[in-house]
Amino acid sequence: MNCRIGMGQILVEGGALGDNLGRACAMIEDAARHACEAVVLPECLDLGWTYPGAREMACPIPGPTSDRLAEAARKSGIHVVAGLTERAGERIYNAAVLISPEGEILARHRKINELDIAQDLYATGDAVRVTRTPLGMVGITICADNFPDSLVFGHTLARMGAQLLLSPCAWAVDAGHDNQTQPYGGLWLESYSTLARLYDITVVGVSNVGWLRSGPWAGRKCIGCSIAMGPAGLLAMGPYGDHAESLTVVETEIRPCSVTGTTIAAMLRERGYQGP
Repeated sequence: MNCRIGMGQILVEGGALGDNLGRACAMIEDAARHACEAVVLPECLDLGWTYPGAREMACPIPGPTSDRLAEAARKSGIHVVAGLTERAGERIYNAAVLISPEGEILARHRKINELDIAQDLYATGDAVRVTRTPLGMVGITICADNFPDSLVFGHTLARMGAQLLLSPCAWAVDAGHDNQTQPYGGLWLESYSTLARLYDITVVGVSNVGWLRSGPWAGRKCIGCSIAMGPAGLLAMGPYGDHAESLTVVETEIRPCSVTGTTIAAMLRERGYQGP
């Protein structure tokens, strides 16, 4: 089965909740116009990654912020994966939701492998899960959950049956980063290709664009460069740059899970995996 997925790079401005959600909803509509069956949007698209005011502005899930995205998904008839800032009692989570074309929240993931500079704001996530959808089994991770030294989460989701691994991200570089001399994305290409090759899955990571104006990384810029990786290799990369808002449409094959349970270990060994 083939699937069309939109990688929706949008501008995210710290604290600009209404404007950010407006851009997210417009991207959902654009992805539907391009016949996408799902669209992946960036990490913390509502308030921006590590925005200090999140302590006061974050909403519960479900809540007003997720409701607006759910309505956009329903109107466009498309699956949506979006990163949001979640309030849960006294805690704030860096979270993501999977929304159905009917506007139902099917799953929520809370980021586990949060950078040390953000741990005073975001609590640590507490679960991983896969969700059965018409597109196949979907797993969600967020950004650094997919670091090469943290692929335990991706391995776990793949062993649980994930055929699609969808990941909202916020990829930031120094203000003076030169993509011509230091092409961005090597870390993610390594991680994504490892999971895609070993398990015959598709991995999609989507970053926002724009400058970080506050928080621990103020003065850095988010640069898009979103990545889609399939079992056979790179499917697409989004454009690079702090102004690179774009929709990149990817068509990928959703492959059935051929092995499960204890037989997975033998398959991984045949494919050169040396880990546990």
